[in-house]
Amino acid sequence: MSFDLILRVGTKFILPFILLFALYVQFHGDFGPGGGFQAGVIVAGMVILLAITFGLDAAQRIAPQWLVQRLVPLGVIIYAGTGVAGLVLGKNYLDYSVLSHDSVHGHELGIFLVELGVLITVSGTMVALFYAFVERGR
Repeated sequence: MSFDLILRVGTKFILPFILLFALYVQFHGDFGPGGGFQAGVIVAGMVILLAITFGLDAAQRIAPQWLVQRLVPLGVIIYAGTGVAGLVLGKNYLDYSVLSHDSVHGHELGIFLVELGVLITVSGTMVALFYAFVERGR
């Protein structure tokens, strides 16, 4: 595989900004458009860009196959666990008001946890699909 120097340097330069933008979309999701799904796709796109530019081995050093396979159920557990916490504390499933000392902070925490679970699941799924397609061609 022949690597283009400009593409490699440009990718090294832009990867931290892609991750920073994904974090912005994740944390801004409470107040405006965006959230876990969009941030998860951006994070997966970052890993895919790394794989396309530097090869699959470089991407798998950053996001190994075993980690990607565990991210999908971990995100689902975080999402579902947030809902079950509401049930355990005597409210409805995904009723965030009981997650903190007052309902406003409980809603903020609950939305953050749900969006975090979505981010983890979506990024893990997208990278796992990419790895599956790449491995199929080998």
